Amino acid sequence: MYRKVLLAYDGSIEGRRALREGAKLAQLCRAEVFLLAVVELSPIISPEAGLTIPVDEQTANYESILAEGVERLKALGFSPTARLEAGDPGQEIAEFAEEIGAHLVVVGHRPQGPLARWWFGSVGSYLVKRLRCSVLVAQTEISDDEFEQLKQPGEMPIADPVSQHGLA
Repeated sequence: MYRKVLLAYDGSIEGRRALREGAKLAQLCRAEVFLLAVVELSPIISPEAGLTIPVDEQTANYESILAEGVERLKALGFSPTARLEAGDPGQEIAEFAEEIGAHLVVVGHRPQGPLARWWFGSVGSYLVKRLRCSVLVAQTEISDDEFEQLKQPGEMPIADPVSQHGLA
């Protein structure tokens, strides 16, 4: 079973989805939770084009995003280990997952057009090819009410999530 779950979190809607779904699984498995935010340093955005956000400002934004994710997880009873890295998200997630010996990595899914997918690739695809552990690309909507119910462990038998989704 999953004993170490790594949640990749960027504060986006997709990232929140991954955080929620990953937290739900981690709670069911009684897993240790790790939270990672990656400041992406994009080579395409150049200072000459006037489109850059200074790295210090990006880092400060991601520090607050990471802190928010930690607070959400603490409210659920987790004591997450959090880390902020800078670089390519796929590579940083993979390296951290390998470092901690993750059993499951949870990432969000951001829909892209075919050109963006061809040019940038998919973090989820990269992780599936690189990692030896399971990778979950979270797409399930989990309402605020369902997320709040996670604060009361033991209310839902472990078999219920499967039967609710018709997977039993």
